[in-house]
Amino acid sequence: MTTGTRVDPVTYGVICSRLSGIVQEMQDSIFRTGYSTAVRESHDASCVILDAGGNVVGEHVIAPLHLTALPIVVQRIREVYGDDLAPGDAFITNHPYDSDVTHSIDMAVCSPVFFAGRLIAFCASIAHKSDLGGPIPGTANGSASEIFQEGVLFPIVRYLRGGAVVRDIEAILRANSRTPELILGDLRGQVGVGRIGEQRLLQVIERYGADTLLAVFAEKQDTTERHVRLELASWPDGESEGEAYTEGDGTDDAIRYHVRVTKRGDHITFDFSGSSDQSRSPINVRPSIVRGCCQYVLVGMIDPELENNGGLARAVDVRVRTGSIVDPVFPAPTNAYMITASAVTEAVIAALSAFRPERRVAGVGGVGALALSGKRDDGSTFQVYELLGSAYGARSGLDGLSGTSVLLSNSKTAPIEIIESEFPLRFRRFELKRDSGGAGTQRGGLGFVREYEVLSPQMQLTLRGGKHRIPANGLAGGFVGGLGSCIVRSRSGDVRSLPSRVSGVVLQRHDIVQIEKAGGGGLGSPAARRFDAIVRDVRDGYVSRQSAIEDYAVEAQRLDDALARPLSN
Repeated sequence: MTTGTRVDPVTYGVICSRLSGIVQEMQDSIFRTGYSTAVRESHDASCVILDAGGNVVGEHVIAPLHLTALPIVVQRIREVYGDDLAPGDAFITNHPYDSDVTHSIDMAVCSPVFFAGRLIAFCASIAHKSDLGGPIPGTANGSASEIFQEGVLFPIVRYLRGGAVVRDIEAILRANSRTPELILGDLRGQVGVGRIGEQRLLQVIERYGADTLLAVFAEKQDTTERHVRLELASWPDGESEGEAYTEGDGTDDAIRYHVRVTKRGDHITFDFSGSSDQSRSPINVRPSIVRGCCQYVLVGMIDPELENNGGLARAVDVRVRTGSIVDPVFPAPTNAYMITASAVTEAVIAALSAFRPERRVAGVGGVGALALSGKRDDGSTFQVYELLGSAYGARSGLDGLSGTSVLLSNSKTAPIEIIESEFPLRFRRFELKRDSGGAGTQRGGLGFVREYEVLSPQMQLTLRGGKHRIPANGLAGGFVGGLGSCIVRSRSGDVRSLPSRVSGVVLQRHDIVQIEKAGGGGLGSPAARRFDAIVRDVRDGYVSRQSAIEDYAVEAQRLDDALARPLSN
């Protein structure tokens, strides 16, 4: 892209900083105005600025998968509405097939920005919605077999015209949600951050001019593309493959995610044709998500400070097979997309490690979400949506991180105090799970245990997770990570073990739901781990004495002697 306007380096740097600050302000605002805990506490929302063609030009704290979905949303707005756009408009969509939104529980809001009658940009956001209908409270139907079981679908529709809400759209939203006030509150917050972005961009234009801003948009993308292509040109030419697996849908043992990477000169291609066919369960993903995974890994392999804008997108070629798990045919369900996105990312990391072996990462403990819904004693309804992290696998020269969001996840585990104060739940445990990190020269991170006690007359549980049967892989002699699980213990003493994806499980007052998240894989032979690191792990409760002796081949007496010594200052 070129505008014909040249921008001096100082002005370019100032405007780039302004764009970063604008997106950060939008991001902070969406969290502070959030009605639902998913947005306010877990931060499941992203903001971005795009040029008039839908290319990302401003991003800061952003989920990589939202970043590649929103350009498709803007392109669809331009296709559907053409020139019928005006100041004060805002458009919404949650349709994975019509506009490549991540899944139906995420709502995109895009607002055009005009100056002197000229379309300059779009300010956009994607945020999780607490309930958009469907058979399962919270809409996150882990048992869905088609997208029609995943709530009401909105193709690209106008939500605001000239600054005024289109009442018909709001009425449909309200009528199809079990938590309409949360839905509309969060949605209005998204509209508000779009207005903030618009106001700040107009302030930049008033000072520097529209042509200068557009020139910066173009140069930012060109700079990123040049950076990526120069780095790729320094890598050896060749081909590499990577793969990962997740639990199947009951009709098969496992879903395979396979990528073949071809690198020639400054060009790189990711081919996922060898991946499994689409699934009956809701773990299918749209191609924009696959692209997001590839771009995310490239940023990590090239430069963590690299801007993930339209220039990076121009340097990446992604190929998928129609009818596969990464390019499903409508109406295949998609609401548990993060399970597949995480596996796709692991496959890409494995493939690119052949080019950058110093940035290897063993398997992660996976992603997941838990929803609990029901009625309080006073008859009011509630909906809890928990985004659960796990653990990173060991990295080259470093242990894996424990009890955290992994890879593409942009969310936080909500604080116990917030959940207990807003919902009829009591936490019995929240702690790291000893021995869940795969043994290795570098140890995998630990997963965690989170126990909920039901305090309402009745609840429904929905779980969307993984790594209950297929562990995080180890590398170069490292051990696999510990498996995850979900157990329900009733007041009468009955114990039920649930699969990684399940919906509509009925819970009674004082039932205990125990979630165990899987650990990350190890890297390198456990026998080569430093003795002092093993002693520290045992002292800290990360590794048991038995595991230190059996998995790390430590002599028992030597370990006991070291543990008996007082800690040095």
